[in-house]
Amino acid sequence: MRKQMSPPEDRMWVALRRLRARGFHFRRQHPMLGYFPDFVCLDRQLIVEVDGASHDFRAEHDRRRDAAFAREGFTTLRYDNASVRDNLDGVLAGIVARLEAAAPTRPLRGHPPRDGEGEG
Repeated sequence: MRKQMSPPEDRMWVALRRLRARGFHFRRQHPMLGYFPDFVCLDRQLIVEVDGASHDFRAEHDRRRDAAFAREGFTTLRYDNASVRDNLDGVLAGIVARLEAAAPTRPLRGHPPRDGEGEG
């Protein structure tokens, strides 16, 4: 059910994929609670939405959707198309700040070392 991305969503996706090098993995159109958020980092419980003009008329729907995600521990950040188009660096700085402030909900790889392992 992955939809065709708008140019601002495509631009955001390219930028978010570059964050993998910093340990932040995003999924696109990941099914959650009957919805499909634009981008989600499951480890940091962060959802990023890129909103076009149609969202001006869907504010109540978006509020209910964000509240459902919040009940599950997720934070939703919303950016309009113009912000992504005109200020992508600023948008990414806000996203990275939120990612770094959030504690991971699960280890990035494998189990933690046993006592004494990994110490040098």
